[in-house]
Amino acid sequence: MENKKAKNLIGKVVSDRMQKTRVVEVLRFTRHPKYGKFVKISKRFKAHDEAGEYRLGDRVEIQETKPLSKEKRWRITKLIERPARAESVDETL
Repeated sequence: MENKKAKNLIGKVVSDRMQKTRVVEVLRFTRHPKYGKFVKISKRFKAHDEAGEYRLGDRVEIQETKPLSKEKRWRITKLIERPARAESVDETL
């Protein structure tokens, strides 16, 4: 089922509140046509996560696939980086 022309993007998981679905934000930089300044553009994609293994803040690679639902056309293929979680800290005054 691997399609050689399928797009691959790298992004960060910004929401994991849906079952089997993660929202992945992809950042890219483009040059403004008139002023020449680089502008940061972000886009959010709903991606399929069958096992529910990816968490908030993970950097993942997503791949374009056939439509899985009304808004879901991407699936998560691999984990690139998982940020270290902060341990619970006792705050005593």
